[in-house]
Amino acid sequence: MTSKTSADLPASAKAPAPAPTVAGTSAFLLVYHRSPFDEKIDADGTRHWVDQKSPNGIIPTLRNLFRSQRSGTWVAWRRQDEEGTFDDELIQMDPPNDFMLRRLPLTTKQISSFYHVTSKESFWPILHSFPSHFSVDNSDWCIFEEVNASFARAACLEAAPGATIWIHDYNLWLAPAYIRKERPDVRIAFFHHTPFPSTDVFSILPWRDEILDSLLCCDLVGFHIPRYANNFARSAVSLRAVQGVDPVPVAEKFRRNGSALAEPNVVPYLMHEGRRVRIVASPVGTSPDQIRRIAANPDVCAMSKQISEQHSDRKLILSASRVDYTKGNEEMLLAYERLLEADKTWHGKVELFLGCVAAAGGMRIYDDIQRAVEEIVGRINGRFARIDWTPVRLSTRRIPYEELVAWFGEADVCWITPLRDGLNLVAKEYVAARRGRDGVLVLSEFTGASVELQGAVLANPYSHGSMDRAIAEALVMPKPEQCERMVTMNQAVEEFTVEHWAEQQLGELSVL
Repeated sequence: MTSKTSADLPASAKAPAPAPTVAGTSAFLLVYHRSPFDEKIDADGTRHWVDQKSPNGIIPTLRNLFRSQRSGTWVAWRRQDEEGTFDDELIQMDPPNDFMLRRLPLTTKQISSFYHVTSKESFWPILHSFPSHFSVDNSDWCIFEEVNASFARAACLEAAPGATIWIHDYNLWLAPAYIRKERPDVRIAFFHHTPFPSTDVFSILPWRDEILDSLLCCDLVGFHIPRYANNFARSAVSLRAVQGVDPVPVAEKFRRNGSALAEPNVVPYLMHEGRRVRIVASPVGTSPDQIRRIAANPDVCAMSKQISEQHSDRKLILSASRVDYTKGNEEMLLAYERLLEADKTWHGKVELFLGCVAAAGGMRIYDDIQRAVEEIVGRINGRFARIDWTPVRLSTRRIPYEELVAWFGEADVCWITPLRDGLNLVAKEYVAARRGRDGVLVLSEFTGASVELQGAVLANPYSHGSMDRAIAEALVMPKPEQCERMVTMNQAVEEFTVEHWAEQQLGELSVL
């Protein structure tokens, strides 16, 4: 692949730089803070682009979109450790990807402020309805505006007349407004990969008006499920006096009565300043065929055999997440401890493997959560372990995806009970790996996936009784019922894949 640079136009902290007088050449642009590949630099300075391990993460999903486009550009950041003024980096990616990568130079200070402070300390707790964790003390709104304006500037430089620009996730909330101001000819879509909270919680953000005004500059705003779409619509109507329209019945796949996130109807669009802002609820899917190909790999089969031998004659429970207050790891471990307290027949007969990836250092709240998880695991093992049985095995390393697929294949129960989660692909991946087999998925009703996966055993992670009943039911569920539930969930996973998600989002945009 070849590299070249272009003049780096300065971005104001208050408004983006003027758009170029000549439009770019890309008909499709994807704007996401991360690059499509991991960059590796050898000792001699040679650069390599390395694929991510998981085939179902959002980056491989987004990257595949370019295979159906005539021309395209991915806009991302790159860390610039040195101080000074630097050009954007333009890289022509090799086939079969065959798209342009434009990387913006952001300083360590900009990344820390924009991403680790404002996005993670201010936005993240509000999006997941944890206002007690909200902090604005260290946020620098000017830097957040500056970074968003830089992303918008880059998109404007690359976009051909009438191009489609698809922006991803909440840390680029302001980019649509900057783009719309400079390039009224383009079509703008935005997708939220997180929940969108109720109006009273969203209103805590001191920048709520700027955020909503920017999102209302889009032609289409996408969410995983109708609840998040309706929350956004209600906030726009309540806080910005946008004209709402009558809701319509949700798609059949979303009709799960009694679930905490279920909605019978959804708002299809809003009217704002004479424009129709389309709202689309369509959850990201997985790649079931690829998961099964990985499971059939001889090395993965060998790992599966080893896991099976280590847990013979025991029920194996799998849970995989990361260290975060939204993930409910402590609540799950406490429920497991109550199970072992209440029913001694499970001693030596059940084992929990918890893959809980440690967060990046530097944020005290995550350090405290990891410490709490490790303390609970230590206490459970100290209370109940025997010489031939360890009740909980905890791994804080990043598990290679092939190994995780091996665990999917051998786990009798997958226990995924976050306090709040935009979707949760792990639940869908477990189902895909178990096609044609038994297995039980215990799923928090506060995950977006709970609305889709009708065969899951739902649990309320805030309720001890609900959690206790769910895991007890999962461990004794008859195999015929397990298979019946798994068939139902597999139908959803097979139908609503990553390709379906992208086609629905961009398909809606193409008819506007």
